[in-house]
Amino acid sequence: MCAIADTGSVRKAARQLGMTQPSLTTQLHRIEKALGGQLFFREPTGSRPTPLGHAVLCRARPIVAEMRALIDEIASASHHERGARLHIGSTNSPAVAGWLRRLRVRLPETDTTIRADVSANALLHMVATGQLDAAFVHEVEGAPLRVPDGLVEHELVAREPQFIALADSHPAAARAVVRVADLADDQWMVDPTVDGEWAGLRRIWAAAGITPRVVHGDYLTAVDLVTAGEVVTPCQPTARSRHGMAIRPLYGDPLAVRLFMACRQDAAPAASADDLFADLTASYMEIAWASEAYRAWLVRHDGLLSVGM
Repeated sequence: MCAIADTGSVRKAARQLGMTQPSLTTQLHRIEKALGGQLFFREPTGSRPTPLGHAVLCRARPIVAEMRALIDEIASASHHERGARLHIGSTNSPAVAGWLRRLRVRLPETDTTIRADVSANALLHMVATGQLDAAFVHEVEGAPLRVPDGLVEHELVAREPQFIALADSHPAAARAVVRVADLADDQWMVDPTVDGEWAGLRRIWAAAGITPRVVHGDYLTAVDLVTAGEVVTPCQPTARSRHGMAIRPLYGDPLAVRLFMACRQDAAPAASADDLFADLTASYMEIAWASEAYRAWLVRHDGLLSVGM
């Protein structure tokens, strides 16, 4: 179920899980029969969770995370003699690749692994329970995360503006800045599994006085629909534009997130929290200024970017 929800289709999920599509379809039907309801809407663009599917996924994801953690812990204990290990986690961010690259240069003898998850709350829980040494997450403005006791927050950006991705043929793409009201007639693609995303978007829609049509999906698979002009979708300012796509800031920056790294107070990972945060900061600054849309925003704001050091 998690694989289907994350990839957006049974076919992609089967490939990710290393099984055939008919086998996965059969398993899905068995689960639906056992639970007594349909878990996914089957559409031409893929599969998206039904309301029942969302409810089950909320229970399933922690189970999958705990099982993966158990396997990792057993593997770690079995291969302890191989040297130090560093487990980091992150919600989706272009800064992660540079973070990993810098950590591997800093710690060449350390086995550094990354855990990606759409749920910031799940990653924070994994840090608190010792499954991760540190996690880089985002907190949607107006939708606070559940930060467990015993975690230390290292704030990277106090308020990162979220941009909008739309087809380059969209009338609003001709403007340097787009108003939310200009997108009232568009269909918005939203990933409901991202913590706080729904709350943040409903807030800016209400403020703009619009009630747009919404389609559920994940942002990694939204590119084709955006370039085809079928949907618009919020995106990080550091997101890389694709052919046929325009990335623009929203007027007044109504949608924003706080970026921070969390680790345990009593943790003693292979690298200090200061070193982890320094490499993350350097990676973020690199991709921030490399992004054409974000760079233009920074120039208009006199390079104002509140980045923690």
